[in-house]
Amino acid sequence: MTSLDNLTVEQLRKAVAIKEQIETLQREIEAITGGGGESPVPEPQKPEGRKKMSFSERARIASAARWAKARAGNGETEPKKRRKMSAASKAKIAAATRARWAKFRAEKKKG
Repeated sequence: MTSLDNLTVEQLRKAVAIKEQIETLQREIEAITGGGGESPVPEPQKPEGRKKMSFSERARIASAARWAKARAGNGETEPKKRRKMSAASKAKIAAATRARWAKFRAEKKKG
C-alpha cells in the first residue's frame, strides 16, 4: 500500500468514493443475507495461542503418566495377599476390648 502522504487530492477523493461504494455494497449484501446486525468491519480477535501450563501442573501430569505406564507395563497384577491373624491373636484382642469396655462401663456407673 502507498502512504497517504504521497497521494494527490484527486486520488484521495477517488479512494474515499471507492470506500463508500464498498460499504454500500456490504450493507446491501447484509440486507439480502439477513445479517444486518453485524458491522462491515470484523472485530479483531484474540490470537489463539497455546495456554501456558505451570511447572507444578506439568510435573503432576508427568507423574500420572509415569504411574499409568508402570501399571500398564505389569499387565495382570495379582491382588495383594491378605495377612491372616492367628486364633490366639484374635482372642487376645477380643479380651483386651472386653476389658476396655468393662472399665468404661464401671466408670460410667460411678460417675
